[in-house]
Amino acid sequence: MRIRTATAFGAVVFTVLAATAAPAAAARPGAPASWARYVVAPAGRHVQPVRVFATTGAVVNPGGTLGRGVTTLTREAPAARPRWAAGTTATASSFHAGNNGNDGRPRTYVPGNAIDGDTDTFFNDDTLGAYPDVLTVTTPAGVDLPGITVLSNTDGVLKDFTVDTWDGSAWQSAATVTGNTAVQLRVPFAAPVETTQVRLTVTADQSSGKGDFTRVNEVYPGLVPDDPPVPSVTVDFGKVVAGYPVVRFAGASTGNPGVRLAFSETTQYLGDVSDFSRSYNGDSITGGSDQVAVGPKPFTWTDAHGCADGTKVCADGLHGFRYLKISLDALAADAPDTQAYGVVKVAGISLDFTPYLGTPASYQGWFESSDQQLNQYWFDASYTNELITDTFRSDDIDPRGADSPGLTGKVVLTDGAKRDRDPYVGDIAVSGRTGYLTHALGGAARNVLADLADHQRADGWIPPASINNYTLPLFDYPLYWVTSSWDYILYTGDTGYGATYYPNLLKVLDGWYPSVTDANGLLSRPDGYGDYAFLGRSGEVTYYNALYVQALENAANEATALGHPADAARWTARAGTVAAAINAHLWDANAGAYLDSAVGAVRHGQDGNGYAVLTGVADPARAASALGYLAANTATPYGNSFMDNDTLVSDGRQRVYAFTSYPEIQARFQTGQADSAIDQIKRMYGWMTTHDPGITSWEGIGANGSMYEGPYTSAAHGWSTGVLPALTNDLLGATPTGPGFATWSVRPHPGSVTWARGQLPTPHGPLKVSWVSGRKTFTLTVDAPRGTSGTVSLPGKGVVLLDGRPVRGTTMQVREGHHVVTMIGA
Repeated sequence: MRIRTATAFGAVVFTVLAATAAPAAAARPGAPASWARYVVAPAGRHVQPVRVFATTGAVVNPGGTLGRGVTTLTREAPAARPRWAAGTTATASSFHAGNNGNDGRPRTYVPGNAIDGDTDTFFNDDTLGAYPDVLTVTTPAGVDLPGITVLSNTDGVLKDFTVDTWDGSAWQSAATVTGNTAVQLRVPFAAPVETTQVRLTVTADQSSGKGDFTRVNEVYPGLVPDDPPVPSVTVDFGKVVAGYPVVRFAGASTGNPGVRLAFSETTQYLGDVSDFSRSYNGDSITGGSDQVAVGPKPFTWTDAHGCADGTKVCADGLHGFRYLKISLDALAADAPDTQAYGVVKVAGISLDFTPYLGTPASYQGWFESSDQQLNQYWFDASYTNELITDTFRSDDIDPRGADSPGLTGKVVLTDGAKRDRDPYVGDIAVSGRTGYLTHALGGAARNVLADLADHQRADGWIPPASINNYTLPLFDYPLYWVTSSWDYILYTGDTGYGATYYPNLLKVLDGWYPSVTDANGLLSRPDGYGDYAFLGRSGEVTYYNALYVQALENAANEATALGHPADAARWTARAGTVAAAINAHLWDANAGAYLDSAVGAVRHGQDGNGYAVLTGVADPARAASALGYLAANTATPYGNSFMDNDTLVSDGRQRVYAFTSYPEIQARFQTGQADSAIDQIKRMYGWMTTHDPGITSWEGIGANGSMYEGPYTSAAHGWSTGVLPALTNDLLGATPTGPGFATWSVRPHPGSVTWARGQLPTPHGPLKVSWVSGRKTFTLTVDAPRGTSGTVSLPGKGVVLLDGRPVRGTTMQVREGHHVVTMIGA
């Protein structure tokens, strides 16, 4: 068995206590299924934090936030800050033009912001990464100064700087600071100085990821004592959760003291503002944290998008997070509605969980094997997918023009738990399969696929999502609409959907994509279009074209199922033509792998090579070579990178996407490299599982195993759940081949796994598959639902018995019912 435990920083580690034995006999009636112990979701929709992670400042009984009594936060009113005399001015060597800022609020960055007494405004120079930056304060009359206090902006603390004062005829050195890390820093002078000018010359700032600029919120005339720490409590929900945070307040002092709530999926990006807020995508109401004005009487506050008073005391509403930090604090802009001091009492924090609730009773499909790590990854991926399965609500989705009346109120598959919360069809190519194989969530995928088809452009192009009012120009995502539509029909049997949107299929494949096909018969991306990662690729790209082959083959299968043989023949022929052109123009014989692009720097992509092998574009020799090349040139401790060098993006050799790793993993299973596929799974999903926040599947992994886009990265992303369908479809080996599992295939790829079993939901009832791989035998059991038939293929060679009777070969046709296939001498 294996125990999952939380570490001090909140990530998850595994301790292996013993190897998993062979599968036990069926559990007694009423006993929990053995796989149920891997289920991750909360038991109900009222979710409470599991522990207090940290506190700061004057906090009494922090356990009250967990419902154990009452937590009291106390903050004394601050002493008045010294002010510059009226008529004082500030100038600078440069200053940034005004904009909407990182929090979406209109801002100026003029030098005067550094002496206005408002800690919410700040001076920002205009020379990115170039020094020195000079800020000069001039008073109307002489002032005696024992020193100054510098309040930096948290997005760029002043690291190295000098302070000079004017003696009437020349500048005199007053202080030198090096290696500073404090946001607020007292800078004493050797002796008090009378002066009319103070000059700061900055030669280095701390890098913050927001651009290396000099940012100063205030320069105070004098030495300001440090404020006591802001009272705060950070609670840990144990894993990423999503929904509406709830705080039960037990009262407060007079004056409506403020509370700020900040959310983060990881401790690394846990601070006074959330790791992501709607304001970062253009909704400017919150400034990065959620605010509450706490009155004297007890009340329960539920997070909702909007403001309590005009543009004051605002909140985001729904959040995806693991950690919640509640602080007794207030934004200066929220005065006088609330203030940053007083006493606040909290009687509990919880969450109204809104996504799909995946309890053991809701699982219609499951997976279990001799490898407990793989088992846990399967259920971790399921939980990730549950988090992104939610009702489409206007206030909860991406504010960048993603609202859509046609989706409002419908259950959809969004992309991430915290962002962007918009349904993208490329993501559904993975998350759709995960939903079908766990909770039979066909409707969530259909709602999105149908909506995108309803917004098809006149030339046949299909939008990737509702964002930007269905206009975001992605080149590859219409192909995912094709493949995801066939997946939906395969897993659900809804041929009515296929018939309804068949004209859209014709239009995208026979209209849009032929219009962007070049003289070599290959797709060539036009200017103005991006792809899943907004990569600057151009010309003939292997990934686009190999995905095109898959889309054409899937469309041909759909056409056959719907009774359109001529379309099926045409698309099958075109797939062959494109495959031949890929091999003629994009195979790099020197490397033994497919080029990323036919133009520009030489590189080889995981996405193109993975799909080329998976779709059969590569013959067996090229498939083995391409996969060998990826193994040798892209492996990292946390997965395989999506490029073999940094010529396309600066971190190409270090960036790992589970999204593009999924077809490579499939390709490895399907070409007889099961152990290589398992190794890749364990490096990538093992890394995510054992690093904060644990459990859920990240959007992308960056240099040294980091969140690839810093705090903006989603740590629970549906497109990264490919381990689940890979284990069910490829390792266990069960997959549909006809609409609604009317026909199916079972072809195990065991590798080092000694036994596996699982259940796949179908419209006809469950398809149950199990197998045991011994030293000299391989035994496979299939329970097929009524009205279906399938193909069973065994790995290896030997004498084969089907239901006790010898059969020839290792591949056989079986019909509904219970069947046992045994290979002796395997």
